[in-house]
Amino acid sequence: MILAVDTSLGTAVSLIDADGTLRSQASAVDPLGHAEVIGDLLARALVDAGEGPIDHVVSGMGPGPFTGLRIGIAAARAFALGRGIPVVPVPSHHAAALTAIEHDRIDGAFAIVTDARRREVAITVFAGTDADGIPAVVAETVLVPRADADAHLDGIRRIDVDTLSAADLARVGARGLAAGRTLADSEPLYLRQPDVTMPGAPKKVGL
Repeated sequence: MILAVDTSLGTAVSLIDADGTLRSQASAVDPLGHAEVIGDLLARALVDAGEGPIDHVVSGMGPGPFTGLRIGIAAARAFALGRGIPVVPVPSHHAAALTAIEHDRIDGAFAIVTDARRREVAITVFAGTDADGIPAVVAETVLVPRADADAHLDGIRRIDVDTLSAADLARVGARGLAAGRTLADSEPLYLRQPDVTMPGAPKKVGL
């Protein structure tokens, strides 16, 4: 089985078989309570999935807020470390794109748009799937002021997303594995620097 964890919006967990068959899923829509629910969601999804080995953990890498995204990635890495299995990083917007293409039957170019807070949105443009069944990126993820989003898209169909399917994130990861592809690196996609910064060296005080 493949476990997927994403906290780029709400908190979503799912397990699928290698062929994409859903085994279980659990989610919470609260965009702020990731740490409070991630453990319970993981436990519920594991029980509902039933018996069977887990071979990979797919981690949603954003875009998403700094703290929330780190919680999901840390949970995915901790689970994988405990089981001695690999982590497969996948851009979170790919899950929403796969949902749009295969479940909502969206044709042609379209944009996945998610809330980035501070009156900004994160936008990735896709068009169908490639030869490996992975959503094809037409324009890489960018951060845009919410008020300028439509002008930025210039007529491209816009799909605003406030929840993600961890099952579809797992399916993207499974297809990437089958094709021997790396879809994201190990660094989360924040799009902006965190507010917290490391303090500088202490000032010297003269005697």
